Amino acid sequence: MRILLVEDDPSLGEGIRVALHREGYTVDWLRQGGDALAALDSDTFSALVLDLGLPDMDGLDVLAALRRRHALPVIVLTARDALADRLRGLDGGADDYVLKPFDLPELLARLRVVTRRGEGRRSPQLQLGELVIDEARHDVVWQGQAVKLGRREFALLLELARHPGQVIPRSRLESLLYGWDEDVESNALEVHIHHLRKKLDKSLIVTTRGIGYRLEVPS
Repeated sequence: MRILLVEDDPSLGEGIRVALHREGYTVDWLRQGGDALAALDSDTFSALVLDLGLPDMDGLDVLAALRRRHALPVIVLTARDALADRLRGLDGGADDYVLKPFDLPELLARLRVVTRRGEGRRSPQLQLGELVIDEARHDVVWQGQAVKLGRREFALLLELARHPGQVIPRSRLESLLYGWDEDVESNALEVHIHHLRKKLDKSLIVTTRGIGYRLEVPS
C-alpha cells in the first residue's frame, strides 16, 4: 500500500517514513498542506497520515478540503490533546486520531485498522480459498504451505487480493508500489508478477492484456 505522510517535523517524519517502509509500505512524505492536496488530486494513495500543525495551513483545513473530494482513510497526528480538538478532528472526517508523542507500533496497528475498515473487513487475515494473507504479520500461506515473499511482492499480492476478481490497472499497481523518489523500470511490474506466479501458482494471477491484472479467486 502507498501512504501519503504529511508532517513538517524532519526527525519525526523521517522516523515514520522509515518505520512504514520497513513494514512494506510505499511512503511519500510532504511537509505542507497545500502540497498534500495537490498530490491527493493527482496521485493514488491507500491512506493519509496527517499532522495538524503544518506551516502553511491548519491540518483540519486540509482534512475538510480532502473530504469534499475523497473518501481516503485518514489518521490525524497532533499534540493537541484537548477534547474539543479531538472531536473537531473526528467530526471533520478523520478515521482515527493519534496524540503525540506516540509509539510507532501503535501507529502501524491503527493504520492497518483504518484501511481494513475502509474495505469492510475486521480481521487482519484475508482468506481466499487456499490463499491466506496475514497483513499484520506479513505471512502468506498457499495450499497449507508458508510462502516467503519480498516487500513489493507482498504489497502487490495484497492489493490484488483486496479486490479479488477485479482487473487492477497496471498504472494503479505501479503507483501503489513505487513512490516519487523511486525509479521504475518498464518491466518491473511484470517481474514481480512473474515471481508471484512462480512462488504460488501460474494460474492465480490473470493478465488482461493492455489493461492490468486480476487475482483469480481460488476455489
